[in-house]
Amino acid sequence: MRVLQVAAEATPFAKTGGLGDVVSGLSRFLGRAGHDARVFLPLYAHLARERDRYTPVDFIQGVPVRLGPWRFTYSVLTTPLPQSDVHAYFIDCPELFGHGEIYQGDREDSLRFALLTVAAFECAQRMGWTPDILHCHDWHTALAPVYRRAFLDWDRLFRRTKTVLTIHNLGFQGIVDLSRLSDLGLDGHAKLVDLSPGNLNFLRNGILHADALTTVSRTYAREIQTPAQGFGLDPLLRARGDRLVGIVNGVDYDEWSPETDPRIPHHYSARDLSGKSAMKGALLQGIGMEETAAPVLGVVSRLTAQKGFDLSFEVLPELLARRDLRVVALGSGESRFEEFFRRLHEQFPGRAWFYRGFNNELAHWIEAGADLFLMPSRFEPCGLNQMYSLRYGTPPVVHKTGGLADTVEPFDASTGQGTGFVFEHFDAQGFRWALGQALDVFLQRETWERLMRNGMAKDFSWDRQGEEYVELYRRLAG
Repeated sequence: MRVLQVAAEATPFAKTGGLGDVVSGLSRFLGRAGHDARVFLPLYAHLARERDRYTPVDFIQGVPVRLGPWRFTYSVLTTPLPQSDVHAYFIDCPELFGHGEIYQGDREDSLRFALLTVAAFECAQRMGWTPDILHCHDWHTALAPVYRRAFLDWDRLFRRTKTVLTIHNLGFQGIVDLSRLSDLGLDGHAKLVDLSPGNLNFLRNGILHADALTTVSRTYAREIQTPAQGFGLDPLLRARGDRLVGIVNGVDYDEWSPETDPRIPHHYSARDLSGKSAMKGALLQGIGMEETAAPVLGVVSRLTAQKGFDLSFEVLPELLARRDLRVVALGSGESRFEEFFRRLHEQFPGRAWFYRGFNNELAHWIEAGADLFLMPSRFEPCGLNQMYSLRYGTPPVVHKTGGLADTVEPFDASTGQGTGFVFEHFDAQGFRWALGQALDVFLQRETWERLMRNGMAKDFSWDRQGEEYVELYRRLAG
């Protein structure tokens, strides 16, 4: 099958969260499975500084494009995704992408990502390549189904192309004022666009027009059809519920596996866990703590309200005061969460430690060296860290929501079944209960090792998860 992926991010070229990992992981899987997948991305400023690493596409250079009153010129560069024969194509439009960060605010980004979307269509046309599936991701490229319908007026190349929109996080919708309709070249196609809320909502219109909708876990697909997590789009999602499916994200085990991880000094497996203890010692020594048999609680996260660490404000100081344990946290975000972990570091020297920011190597060390992984998200469309933790034998403590509910099975010490610790009610009492359960089981060494091996046996690889996308593509394309 021929699959055109258009997105704002793809690892390693552009990444701010899980979106980039999914786009690249799914595309690499499609390539391995024999499909013709092509990924279209902006050539952001940080990529343009190293443009010599990419190959110009000689027949797509200096192409003029019109969006309403705007005139731009773009060229295309390409390079394979790492460890893959799948090519990424970069839309090089310095006027829009040649400065600033990946994201610059919805108003500015609306024009930037509209150009990306239109250019992806034009590039396919110039390549003489008809995609069976056009797969767009999140609000940034959610107008692709709208543009596809508009383009049918003048180009039959996409007549049989089906569109798939994946919602990675419904909380971000790309809402701009009505004047942007002309700027995006859609004023002549106003009949295709729903402006009933009094604004132009990229995601809303993508949901209306896509042939199929996916989101990144089965539970999240149900949750977003409710007022509690629908962010105002739940009536529309319920109306299109027969087109909406949940597919759990895949994990790249080439990068996230304790047996082969190049970023950690000690390797281990479910058969031989000795390297896990060595990694715990290396982690503690590396951050200036004494080695200990006490449990180490790991955190690797964006520090935002979504991630639920306000539950920690009461629970973690209380646990550190009365139980022998360690907390090792890595992250950045809202000041109130950063300040909490900083104070924890100061209040419990040698027992709590905080690194502000992101460090990929340290993230791997925490996954491998911690005994428990904390992920008490208020809501979580899918999440990847809990799946990394399972593979590293680091049982996660999670709130029963979204992808966390789909990937972490509550552990039952009496039967030895389950992979982690799950609390249902999003409050401090629930989080406290789950942590208490985890710390009690940790004292039972044989039972704990059974729990670790249960999680390490789980397979969330793209070779499994990607097949669900292929089945969807085939149903759509007939």
